[in-house]
Amino acid sequence: MKIALIGYGKMGKAIEEIALEKGHEIVLKIDVQNNEDFTKENLQKADVAIEFTGPHSAYENVKKCIQFGVPVVSGSTGWLDKWNEISALCDTNNGSLVYSSNYSIGVNLFFELNKQLAKLMEPYDSYDVNMTEIHHTEKKDAPSGTAITLAEQILANMGRKNKWVNSPSSATSDLVITSQRMDPAPGTHTVTYQSPIDTIEITHTAHTRKGFASGAVLAAEFAKNKSGIFTMKEVLGL
Repeated sequence: MKIALIGYGKMGKAIEEIALEKGHEIVLKIDVQNNEDFTKENLQKADVAIEFTGPHSAYENVKKCIQFGVPVVSGSTGWLDKWNEISALCDTNNGSLVYSSNYSIGVNLFFELNKQLAKLMEPYDSYDVNMTEIHHTEKKDAPSGTAITLAEQILANMGRKNKWVNSPSSATSDLVITSQRMDPAPGTHTVTYQSPIDTIEITHTAHTRKGFASGAVLAAEFAKNKSGIFTMKEVLGL
């Protein structure tokens, strides 16, 4: 499979390593230094694009891939206020998009566990729930996209929480997410249920970026020759 890498930072390099190990070919690498090479002609040399950039550029990058007719796997966070536009564009162009806030297979299993635990805890209002996420200091958005996904899953399954907040709050209806930035920290997410009697916690800790990179390449293999919008739930068959 021929892959275009849109974003060639630490994650892009980790994806390249995994892709080459699996016998794929990298035919295009786009970063801030060579953005002028991000053309229709160059992109269409690829079977699929993998986009890991930042909130400031992700929307336009994904938009270009869809307009140029190349399936795209995006892992950038902080741009989902434009989701409706991308969804409509994908539908109009019969495009293919896989989006996940986190491509780690372990994290996506953690998502399923998180939803189930929230359902189990819903009747027991003596337990309050909060979240903590820890990432490296280069991460630009807070809370992380993974933390937002976890929070929204809890909100969907726990009626006594109305919204998530990324600051201290005494409102019982708020789901508090605490963000910490320190090095080195590829990513740790903890969901805590606490009562006066005991505490229940589930935690996912990433040790390297390879887990994210492996999942992104798996998603690219899935996206080739498909049309529609997909998540890692479809990729993993969960």
